[in-house]
Amino acid sequence: MEQTHVGKLKGSQRKWLRGQAHSLKPVVQIGRNGLTEGALAEIDHALGAHELIKVQAVAPKDEKREICRQIEEALGAEAVGLIGHVLILYREHEDPDERRFELPE
Repeated sequence: MEQTHVGKLKGSQRKWLRGQAHSLKPVVQIGRNGLTEGALAEIDHALGAHELIKVQAVAPKDEKREICRQIEEALGAEAVGLIGHVLILYREHEDPDERRFELPE
């Protein structure tokens, strides 16, 4: 089985992950200061612990897309959804034994 790498998720996998994230609550909030080093560190920690998280970002749509891009670039995560003020982010755990999600093919 081929490993999923950042930027390589299929549309069906993104949709499945959005479904898995439905019941999750945002674990990090990005406020008026934008994406700070502290917020980035919190997101990194949350992704390491949970793989799939929601981040609340109260910002204009263009800014949210830029925040997504910055997070993807800095943390090797992948944005699987952007609904309202909520970003849904995924990063596969490096250790196969620690992975919480088995992505559909």
